[in-house]
Amino acid sequence: MDKKLWKEIDEREPIPAHIKARMEEFVAMGVEVLDDKWIKRPTMIEGIRKAGVINTGVLDAVAAEIKPGMRTSEIDKIVREYTTAHGGICAPYHYMGYPKSVCTSINKEVCHGIPSRLVKIHDGDIINVDCTTILDGYYADASRMFMVGNVSKERKRLVEVAKKCLEIGIAAAQPWTRIGDIGAAIASYAHSMGYSVVKTMGGHGVGLEFHEDPFVCHDATAHTGTLLVPGMVITIEPMINAGRAAVFIDPLNEWTVYTKDKSDSAQWEHTIVITETGNEILTY
Repeated sequence: MDKKLWKEIDEREPIPAHIKARMEEFVAMGVEVLDDKWIKRPTMIEGIRKAGVINTGVLDAVAAEIKPGMRTSEIDKIVREYTTAHGGICAPYHYMGYPKSVCTSINKEVCHGIPSRLVKIHDGDIINVDCTTILDGYYADASRMFMVGNVSKERKRLVEVAKKCLEIGIAAAQPWTRIGDIGAAIASYAHSMGYSVVKTMGGHGVGLEFHEDPFVCHDATAHTGTLLVPGMVITIEPMINAGRAAVFIDPLNEWTVYTKDKSDSAQWEHTIVITETGNEILTY
């Protein structure tokens, strides 16, 4: 969003006085509080919500078509055509040089898998489809896991635990708590189920830009990190590994992230807004 439009919205919809006063109380206590520019106003939240509707529709369209034998380039085509037909823009396309409209990460690929006509989805695969939509300058971001064909019990369990981790993280994202509470809740559950949590990548602020402050680590210490303020919009997107947490980036394409021990990985993601009474999910 350009500075002029942001200023117009800020003047028309300032941060409510009681929220601003409480933010200042935490600043006085030495707690990290985001700059006002990342606290979304009602007009902004509504714009992100509308982008989220398209983003959800994109993933629904993928869900209706995904099957064994499908090339990941076909998923890219579905995402691109659906988004364009509904007036949106695929945020990943050409972002920092990324060549496609969506990320498709299979089995041991943690994230940022690049769709290709050379890559087919096989019976028994698990695949994450990560989509970010821009509509009228607002961004919404979500991903889903798909279990294709006859998936093993081990892979099903990993996918289910990863989804539960997302739900637990969202439940922990409450106003006037800290960003570390999200990661602490996720990691506690994941570790109790025998899985590890990727720490080097995580969620982030979103809405006016693709990636904003704060960074949301999914394996963190409770009661630490940035204050969660009503109006903040963030993604929660835990990456859960069946083996160790260590990952590496493909040295050839410089994008795709793999588990270092070649174990499977699963991830689910929602964009949420922190409200005065809890939070609201803006994408599905």
